[in-house]
Amino acid sequence: MIESGMTDKGINTSTGVTLSSQALANLTKLTAASTFIQQILQQQPALLTTLTDTAALQQYIELGLKSITLTSSDETEVFKQLRQQRNAMLSAILAADILQLQDITASLAQVSALADSLINTAYDWAYQQLALQWGTPQDKDGKALPLLILGMGKLGGKELNFSSDIDLIFTYPCHGETAGAKRSIENQLFFTKLGQKLIAVLHQVTADGFVYRVDMRLRPFGDSGPLVLSFAAMEDYYQEQGREWERYAMLKARVINADSYYTPELQQLLRPFIYRRYIDFSAIESLRRMKQQIEQENRRLNRKHNIKLGVGGIREVEFVVQTLQLIRGGRIPALQQTSLLTALAALVSEDILTKQEAAELQADYLFLRKVEQALQGINDQQTQTLPQEQAIQQQLLASLSVADWSSLTVAIEQAMQRVHQHFCQVIDIEEDVEEQDITLGRLLWDSDQDAAELAELIDWLEPADAKQTIVLLQHFKQDCQKRSLGVRGRQYLAKLMPHLLFMLQQQQSAPVVLEQVLVVFKQIVTRTAYLELLYENLAALQQLVTLCTESGWLARHLSRFPMLLDELIDPAQLYQVSSKKDYADRLRQLLLRVPTDDLELLMETLRQYKQTQQLRIAAADIRGVLPLMQVSDHLTWLAEVILEQVVDIAWQQMAARYGEPDGFTAQDKGLAVIAYGKLGGIELGYGSDLDVVFVHQCQSQAATSGQRQIDSRQFYLKLVQRILHLCSTRTNSGVLYEVDTRLRPSGNSGLLAIHINTYAEYLLQQAWTWEHQALVRARLVYSSGNLTEKFSQIRQQILTLPRDQNKLAAEVQQMRQKLRQHHNAERFDLKHSVGGIIDLEFISQYLVLAYAARYPELYRYSDNIRILDAVAAVGLLSAPQVEALQQAYQTLRNMGHRQTLLPATLPLVDAAEQALQQVAEVWLQLFKTDI
Repeated sequence: MIESGMTDKGINTSTGVTLSSQALANLTKLTAASTFIQQILQQQPALLTTLTDTAALQQYIELGLKSITLTSSDETEVFKQLRQQRNAMLSAILAADILQLQDITASLAQVSALADSLINTAYDWAYQQLALQWGTPQDKDGKALPLLILGMGKLGGKELNFSSDIDLIFTYPCHGETAGAKRSIENQLFFTKLGQKLIAVLHQVTADGFVYRVDMRLRPFGDSGPLVLSFAAMEDYYQEQGREWERYAMLKARVINADSYYTPELQQLLRPFIYRRYIDFSAIESLRRMKQQIEQENRRLNRKHNIKLGVGGIREVEFVVQTLQLIRGGRIPALQQTSLLTALAALVSEDILTKQEAAELQADYLFLRKVEQALQGINDQQTQTLPQEQAIQQQLLASLSVADWSSLTVAIEQAMQRVHQHFCQVIDIEEDVEEQDITLGRLLWDSDQDAAELAELIDWLEPADAKQTIVLLQHFKQDCQKRSLGVRGRQYLAKLMPHLLFMLQQQQSAPVVLEQVLVVFKQIVTRTAYLELLYENLAALQQLVTLCTESGWLARHLSRFPMLLDELIDPAQLYQVSSKKDYADRLRQLLLRVPTDDLELLMETLRQYKQTQQLRIAAADIRGVLPLMQVSDHLTWLAEVILEQVVDIAWQQMAARYGEPDGFTAQDKGLAVIAYGKLGGIELGYGSDLDVVFVHQCQSQAATSGQRQIDSRQFYLKLVQRILHLCSTRTNSGVLYEVDTRLRPSGNSGLLAIHINTYAEYLLQQAWTWEHQALVRARLVYSSGNLTEKFSQIRQQILTLPRDQNKLAAEVQQMRQKLRQHHNAERFDLKHSVGGIIDLEFISQYLVLAYAARYPELYRYSDNIRILDAVAAVGLLSAPQVEALQQAYQTLRNMGHRQTLLPATLPLVDAAEQALQQVAEVWLQLFKTDI
């Protein structure tokens, strides 16, 4: 204790400082409340006048939080200065609390701001010391890289305890090496050394104590994981292995040393893991499990008087707010807050909590935090347990200005009771789904009875179908028992299967549908997150059943790409189709989040986008939202949009390596992509290849503009090779598109990219008739400069060449015969059988080549429907004939789509008979012979 005596001017302390009577009263109160303040005043007596003068105290805190400084680079001195400043500032903040100069929110903010300042000061010093020895870590462009420090828990929420540990995670933007010193090391090693040094500066106990106890166990893989991770490694971990409790932890993650460049990138990377796009009721189940664990620990450790972890304690307030954030934060960005109090206000504004509920929670939370702060300020110890020793009870009462212990404990008990009531209301929220009778489904899944006996319970199916359903179910269950689902996986599967079986009730095709759904389940059964998604969003499960009922292709598609299950959550989104502009805008926005140098991620993003949009198109198709012609339109638009992005990405990558070709830039590439076949005819199907030819207009032999120069025309060959690589490489999400370039001049022996003039000369002088036929369905899907006009002129010139109609008819028939022989004419095929799609296409191509010189309307469009419109308009076929051909064409194409999407082969021959006959009749009229 600091001794004192009377003087004429006031009270003289043993330090030689004269205090006023008010200052002495303040000192008495401070030392009665806190042993920690007594110790700091003995270590730093110069603080005496500051802590006891209320005006000086408030000014000291305000200035001190902004001026944590180091006056030496010597390690021993740095350790000393940081610890002394930490102790001085904490004693000042605590003094302001005890003297009731501020409320608890200000105190928590000050403790958090002090932590930020101390951590950043230590980080800056440690970084500089290591940079002198090893140089500065850099990215591939030579830009200096920081180590980003994620503050977790209450530090992240700027609500730090007085004597709390600090939970940190270290991450850095990308791999590379240091530069600027005699020796360079990898960024990973530099940042590991930096993390170790920073922990030592903060954590190590010296004669002056410590700055903070540092806990790194929240990092990916915990104690067994690397101390620092790159952004890419962080993303991989949280996408593939992140656990539910880590979502709670990341909810409050905040970059302590935030910058304007890398911090937004890190936040964007973490956000999808923390907040789900759908209403995430799984958070409640996770909350229940965590709460059960805490209650077990409470009983085991007898935490009866713990105001944080006990029933109704601070942790329950955090659980209430964080659970509601996780449930709805993905849909309501306003809830994505690290601060509990800010999130609580957002829950009110979004009508998730009432004002009264929030006010009660906030008042009780702040009261408990005030008690916690005072409790920890007694001896600078991290404790939340109310003391049983009378002396410490008196210190706590003095700190809180409460008269007696019973009054304090009654107030605490009442606050914790109210908190627990709110907590129970939140964790008892039920999923927003209809109550369903799943008793039978549970029995069928759980029972080990013989299949024949269980089949008798399925009274809405024929006995054979009922038994087949049970056999499928039992085989699936046996398969699951052999696989490593884990405890949670088995729990969710056991809860999910009765709902699935309920949805199959009354379905006459139950065995077929169940078989299709199980195709998907077999792929996701070891990935608990997907089982959880379907169970917590039963509407998504219903959509899965609906789609599998109508399409085996969709079942297989979903099994190959389970990420698409997310798309089933919102039916309004699932069946909502886009315009071509929408496709382009969405893809562009998606690619903005991907580093241009991350080729693997670029390819995955493109493929996942295609799979997602193709799923939506197929869903809209089978539900009748999109008619046939629009299905092909959308599939074609999607391919065009993706192809445009692929060309741009390929150009960027080639230009970065070689520079740009002479006379051309990214804005004017001098490149065009000519689409043939179904892409050219705007008639793509779900599994269609892209038939394309690449042309350019570069005549220069000059070198490209980069350091690694090549011939400008060679640049285009490498550009096309890169485009084909981006499209055809198989990744986890499959192939983007199979691209067929055999229709280029000279076929497989020709150059991948040819000059537009060479292309024109070939078509004019060397091309076969079938190549002119193919040109009928050709159009540009990507073009820059004046290539659009040049291609249009070439196409017009070739299609309007004068031709001998008899010779043309013979060559068309000869080519058709070769195709039929090649594709096995004996087997029924929608495309190649007599009167099939190929015959109809040959009819339209023949009419264009034979009459385009006389009727320009014939070559204006590349799709068969509009070509046939022109045929009718100029009178080459009668209107009824054309209408019959168009109807036949749409019928056959629609059957082609159905054949792809539906689970079983349809009786196509009978259904297509009339269409095939109509086409065959027109063929006979035009060519005077049967096909």
